[in-house]
Amino acid sequence: MPGTNCQKAIQIWSEKNEGANPEEAEVVKLLCLSPPIEKMDSSLNQLVNVRHLALSTNCIDKMISLPALKNIQILSLGRNVIKKIAGLEEIGATLQELWLSYNSISTLDGLQPCSKLHTLFMSNNKIKDRGHLAIRSEIEKLQANPELASVLFLGNPMYEGLSKKQARIKVKEALQEVKTVDGEMITGDDMDDDEGDGEESPKAA
Repeated sequence: MPGTNCQKAIQIWSEKNEGANPEEAEVVKLLCLSPPIEKMDSSLNQLVNVRHLALSTNCIDKMISLPALKNIQILSLGRNVIKKIAGLEEIGATLQELWLSYNSISTLDGLQPCSKLHTLFMSNNKIKDRGHLAIRSEIEKLQANPELASVLFLGNPMYEGLSKKQARIKVKEALQEVKTVDGEMITGDDMDDDEGDGEESPKAA
């Protein structure tokens, strides 16, 4: 059975929302469709006022450019089959949150255009690094996103062999301005214990 195309998905959304006009909507959620959306396409560009666009829990394999979405702040593409971050050049000036957990993404390339990005959810992907500095080189790519404050990387191969605390410290060392890593606030105690044996303190247990 062919997937639901984006135009049909928008039509279904409008019908479920009492005939709402997609061109005026600020929040559009095209979630869990049956059959699922398999491709993003240019019909999404009619959502000219959208601030939060959700396409989670479908079968989308590729991100595309959406030049008409001049107001978008949150883009949610979790639980798809995306392999690469792409197509953000046209919306990078306004995008503040990008939700990409539960995909098949292996690199953090493609986020450089997102100058306003403050939240990045990337748990349960395939991001990994080689070499002794387990997660540094991929994470350092995010230094190009100066407003980034909250990141989520649980469930990626780059965390293998690290405790939760060690992982937080590694991310913080690479991204000095980040305040929240994997749902936990970074504290001075985290960094003070960096020279220790890596065990969680009794208080944290």
